[in-house]
Amino acid sequence: MVRIVIPANGWRPRPYQMPAWAAWEKGIKRSLLVWHRRAGKDELSLQKFAVASQLRPANYWHCLPHYEQARKAIWEAVNPHTGKKRIDEVFPMEIRKRTDNSSMVVEFKTGSVYRVVGSDNPDSLVGAPPLGIAFSEWAISNPSAWGLLQPILLENGGWADFITTPRGRNHVHGMLKMARERPATWFSQVLTVDDTGQVTHEQIAEAKAGYVSLFGEDAAEALIQQEYWCSFEAAILGSYYGKELVRAEQEGRITDIEPTPGVAIHTAWDLGVGDSNPIWFWQAVPGTAGRGQIKILDYYTAHGYGIKHYADEVKRRIAYWDTESRSMGGEGFRLGINYVPHDATVREQGSWNAETLKAKQRIEVMAEQFGQSHVRVVKQHSIQDGISAVRQILHRCWFDETRCANGLEALRQYQSEWDDKKKKFRDEPLHDWTSHPADAFRYLAMAYREIVPVEPAPDPRALVIGGPENLPPGMQGVTMEDLWKERKRQKRRRM
Repeated sequence: MVRIVIPANGWRPRPYQMPAWAAWEKGIKRSLLVWHRRAGKDELSLQKFAVASQLRPANYWHCLPHYEQARKAIWEAVNPHTGKKRIDEVFPMEIRKRTDNSSMVVEFKTGSVYRVVGSDNPDSLVGAPPLGIAFSEWAISNPSAWGLLQPILLENGGWADFITTPRGRNHVHGMLKMARERPATWFSQVLTVDDTGQVTHEQIAEAKAGYVSLFGEDAAEALIQQEYWCSFEAAILGSYYGKELVRAEQEGRITDIEPTPGVAIHTAWDLGVGDSNPIWFWQAVPGTAGRGQIKILDYYTAHGYGIKHYADEVKRRIAYWDTESRSMGGEGFRLGINYVPHDATVREQGSWNAETLKAKQRIEVMAEQFGQSHVRVVKQHSIQDGISAVRQILHRCWFDETRCANGLEALRQYQSEWDDKKKKFRDEPLHDWTSHPADAFRYLAMAYREIVPVEPAPDPRALVIGGPENLPPGMQGVTMEDLWKERKRQKRRRM
């Protein structure tokens, strides 16, 4: 009988990899590794899968941002030192029952299954529950994937690794801060080339020279700092809105946001069934001298549902804000316009007119849910005109940091596509998970252009409930805005 030792081929963690490996062996179930390029992040995860698959029969997933990328980066990757495929080195044939090359699946004799998947369609990940997941290149993955899978791992006691290099101050930056505050349940580590010694300065200089020839000196230096010194400050290369959102953060415009009383709450949709259907909730708050604000109150997205599901979500949120406002003596909130793109005129086979039997347009179905006056198609425009419109309004946008977190991530990572043959960025955006949220925000920007300016609303600091004579001692001068914030603070304390 052949004796197989796992990890195979004499593999052992490198000294700088040992703390992460030891934390996993001790039972730490969440790990965030922000390591520099070529530090062996995926190698470590593969070895974990090899060991785990033999100890406990279960499903194990290696998740990359895109399914197609997963095949090249993991399934077909070759160890340059040995000339062998990495999965063949890590998973010896003697421990396998079956290997499916087309679906990138390895079944082991123990009953475990290793699968390579993509996070570009999060809903497709829901199914046979995994016990262990490694999210590779987490900084450019869809963060919604973790939102869907986290409850599964909480239920079955599974573990998750998040391995990446930085891509600006995005969800990885926030997760690192959170992980450092929870050392009992999270292992987190940032390793640069100075920490590992794995890449020489000569090799980095050669890499930078290649970057300079493509992107110029400034962008090349930013890339080097990002890839090898794990800098979160470097802007995402090719990002459409990166600078504007950094400015919004610096100016304190990404924070806790509450609706402004008396101003309609609009929505902007990108319609989809197989793809995501994102919705932005927003207000156009009047101001003087063209200084009106755009309050981005909330963001919602899902896959595979009909229009009624999304209509119910819109109504539920409006009802919540309205109830909260009225419970504090305010005037409440009303739904404004649901702005949709031109494909809202597409007919849906699943919905038809009872008299003519003709399939209804999407906008007709929406009108049945909201009323005709609450649905409008935005003016037709090119993608570049829409991107320009977004750039023109971002300086006056205020985002709710919590409710809009996933939508903000999409806007930060929305970028032009790189043409490797021509060595330049293309005029069209890269189509990935960020496309639909960014498209919906583009419709928001175009809709804002259509809104007719109105008289400035009263200063919310002057709005009080029932007049000062009806307020308890010490409450004179308290505004609706003050009460709303206090209500929110009290709710957080009770949670």
